[in-house]
Amino acid sequence: MFFRYQGEAYDRRFLPRLTTKEIAAMDKEDVLLVLPVGAVEQHGPHMPVFTDTLLGEAMLAKAFEHLPENSSIWLLPSVSYGKSTEHAGHPGTITLSAKTLMAVLEDISSSLARSGFRKLLLFNTHGGNADLLGMMAREIRITTGLEVYRLDPGAVGYSDSFTDEAEKACGIHAGDVETSLVMATCPGWVNAELAPREMPNFPDSRYFSFRSRSFAWVMDDISGSGVAGDATKATADRGEAMLETAGPLLAKALLHIASFDMASLKNG
Repeated sequence: MFFRYQGEAYDRRFLPRLTTKEIAAMDKEDVLLVLPVGAVEQHGPHMPVFTDTLLGEAMLAKAFEHLPENSSIWLLPSVSYGKSTEHAGHPGTITLSAKTLMAVLEDISSSLARSGFRKLLLFNTHGGNADLLGMMAREIRITTGLEVYRLDPGAVGYSDSFTDEAEKACGIHAGDVETSLVMATCPGWVNAELAPREMPNFPDSRYFSFRSRSFAWVMDDISGSGVAGDATKATADRGEAMLETAGPLLAKALLHIASFDMASLKNG
């Protein structure tokens, strides 16, 4: 079970726990700051609207348990609200506009640069944020000079061995994976009796993919329940196994990003 503000990530690596004097004295040359960006949006009839933000924090808590003691990786508070306009109209969805989220990211990154930090990772757990964060990573690089990196936890493949091909293709929202993870993280937040199975009619074409966002859709285009996936298969045990798998994989990714030298890209 996940407890916010407890554990390695929050006891030893949560930047806001430090005083302004301690932050000023830090050697920031090799510090990587991790900014989780989530969402507050509908996740079907069985799941909390806080799912994306909750799971980002839980996964990072697991990852920080696997970082070496001398690691220079620090956690920032989550940006809990995201660009969830594809879920607008569903009760409980609280969405920022693209313009507002861009401004929030600009202000946060500018503040970090003024404090002397050099590296920022945008850790995203909501698919609707992905395009905007990719664009903003470059804008922040240009306007602040920060080295900016992007990571979505799915990229490390933590759930690959726990899901079938149908779920890999169409289980993009509140299905088996997310429901299992919330069951493991905050069991009382899931009403399993209401968990639906709704698989979108995935187009049989090489030119369409839900995950690559090769066509524009909102949730009401692809689902009547607000779910894309099979939440009926979810279990807390499989969610715990996925979290345990994600921890070291994400820690490895964080360490790799933290040690990367942008100057090494140039050949001359």
